[in-house]
Amino acid sequence: MSSTDTPTRRDAAAELREARDRLVALQQDHSRAREEFRWPRFQHFNFGLDWFDGIAAGERAHQEALVIAEDDGTVLRRTFAQLSADSNRVANWLSAQGMARGDRMILMLGNQVELWELMLAGIKLGAVLIPTTTQMGPVDLQDRVRRGEARWAVAGPADLEKFGDVEGELTLIHVPGAHTPDEPAPQIDAPSGAPRTVLHYEAARKAAATFTPGEPTSADDTLLLYFTSGTTSLPKLVEHTHTSYPVGHLSTLYWIGMQPGDVHLNVAGPGWAKHAWSNFFTPWIAEATIFIYNYARFDAAELMTQMDAHGVSSFCAPPTVWRMLIQADLTQLRRPPRVTVSAGEPLNAEVIDQVERAWGCTIRDGFGQTETTLQVANTPGQPLVRGSMGRPLPGFDVVLIDPHTGEEAQEGELCLRAEQSGPARPVGLMKSYAGDPERTAEVFRNGLYHTGDVVRRDEDGVLTYVGRSDDVFKSSDYRISPFELESVLVEHPAVAEAAVVPAADELRLAVPKAYVVLAAGWEWSAETATSILTSCREKLPPFKRIRRIERIELPKTISGKIRRVELRALEESRGGERGSKNSATPSCQPSGGDAPRMS
Repeated sequence: MSSTDTPTRRDAAAELREARDRLVALQQDHSRAREEFRWPRFQHFNFGLDWFDGIAAGERAHQEALVIAEDDGTVLRRTFAQLSADSNRVANWLSAQGMARGDRMILMLGNQVELWELMLAGIKLGAVLIPTTTQMGPVDLQDRVRRGEARWAVAGPADLEKFGDVEGELTLIHVPGAHTPDEPAPQIDAPSGAPRTVLHYEAARKAAATFTPGEPTSADDTLLLYFTSGTTSLPKLVEHTHTSYPVGHLSTLYWIGMQPGDVHLNVAGPGWAKHAWSNFFTPWIAEATIFIYNYARFDAAELMTQMDAHGVSSFCAPPTVWRMLIQADLTQLRRPPRVTVSAGEPLNAEVIDQVERAWGCTIRDGFGQTETTLQVANTPGQPLVRGSMGRPLPGFDVVLIDPHTGEEAQEGELCLRAEQSGPARPVGLMKSYAGDPERTAEVFRNGLYHTGDVVRRDEDGVLTYVGRSDDVFKSSDYRISPFELESVLVEHPAVAEAAVVPAADELRLAVPKAYVVLAAGWEWSAETATSILTSCREKLPPFKRIRRIERIELPKTISGKIRRVELRALEESRGGERGSKNSATPSCQPSGGDAPRMS
């Protein structure tokens, strides 16, 4: 184990544990948690050394920290003590290869044990981690190497070859497949033709299992660089510190309702912030077990079989997975999890209702960003308003700002009271947009952090998502929230997914148009469109009525978020022209308006 037993390390771990235990004790009392919670603030902190290794040396040393089940039936298990020792070996080996504090390392791996070993090792060394999805190609990797100033890159054999087209001085680390550990490292040439240095990860297994840390890690040192999913623009480069994500996820723990000893399953791919939220920091802050199920193709029935077999008590999935799950027989799950949550995009009420009927537990939405940990959520024990985001979490002071007047309002941009630096700053908030001081200053203007998301607050203080500030549009001078209309659309059994954008209209300037993905078993026809539009007409007031509809494969970011900006551009490019191979003319005629069209 690590040589971490100093008064400073013990004090930091004790303070973090005290804050965690207080939140766990107040999971059913949101008001008291908000009133009593104070962020732990440290001068020095290192999650790997101060926290994880402390667990590995304590009473939970032999509890499973990580369980990875494969679809071929094999299961990998690692205890806290085993992962502590293995990450020490990797840290010692990386140091021997020349990795130093502050070096930036791209981690481009799937859900395999080496990812967790490398993240812990990098944290212990003080390296800066750049998690990257394996779906990235050479163009995206070039952007990450350039803007992220990466000197190291870790990948499997298939992905390692992508760096042959990437400019820059890089040392590559080859991680072989789980069943082929002796697979030789490939030769990778730089664009200049010169061979790159390629290290074989298996050599790390021979390093010493005891790691001696160097100087203390400053709590404000950079730990993570995350590229956002880029729904409306070039991905931003978000900079997090050694406290903003590890300690900041106390808010995420409170939202989920996670407890020591839980087995937590989060369906999220490596490379995105949500993976770090719920597949790394939050479960280990809770001293819970991370469970991973790797599948080649999503199968709802098999996922539930795995959840039963491994005793999953805490489950998080994005809306896309929840929508696929409810198309299966949910009663196949014999032991439903104690807590269920969803994040990424707001979840529609119909999905929540179906899961509640089958499992007896309520899916609770939460709102956060790559730039922050969880800010707003429906927390355990609180009355749930279907389709709402919930209430501000402990540690976050939320204010809504009218974008036109700059004044506080009941509907407006969700902002956090937070100077760019200082004691009032929430711990779970990014340090900056790396390399972009202008954009950083813009989002931290006027003593607030501006999220760019518009929400509405009711008389009970419950917040409901309206949309991105650049997604909300006007029709006949009424403000339209795409999410509100999309929620109604997916209540129809024919609609699996939907996105609403403005379409040009001579009379109203713009009208809501729906792009839909059909559920399994439905065919696209005028009758189907009529049925969908009729259902919406019955549930929406006239000014919000969807006037046009089209079937399409929705454009998404690699992380699965709908890129409405592309649909807006498509509408603008058509310039009012109608007609496509997915067109028909539905027969329904709404009262008091023009006939809705399939376009």
